[in-house]
Amino acid sequence: MMGINVGGKQIKRGETQVSGEEKKKEEEKIKASDYSCEILLEKTTMDKADDRKLPSDAFNVFYVVEGEDRLDVTRSGKMVNVFDLYYDKYGKDAVRKIDYGHGTVNPSQWGYKQPEKKKRRKG
Repeated sequence: MMGINVGGKQIKRGETQVSGEEKKKEEEKIKASDYSCEILLEKTTMDKADDRKLPSDAFNVFYVVEGEDRLDVTRSGKMVNVFDLYYDKYGKDAVRKIDYGHGTVNPSQWGYKQPEKKKRRKG
């Protein structure tokens, strides 16, 4: 058997070993904005995801990473964009379920802050 010893582990010829740092760099390459998505809440709870003040175009994404169940709230115009993002980011069997969110705010008004009115001088 041909191979080399890397960190106490025998690596066969032709195999490549991906370090934890390289894996993180790979995940950073996948951006939600490339899929027309915005992740609002990451690794959250169902209580926080049930917030009515979230935009109405947000989806609840249930997925599994390394045996750990996770929930994200991600907004996008199309559910297929959300699926594509999580499929590419976490792999084939990661996505368990994508539900419509409970938000009621119009997406164009979400995050909008009304400008402060200037006080008029009386004179």
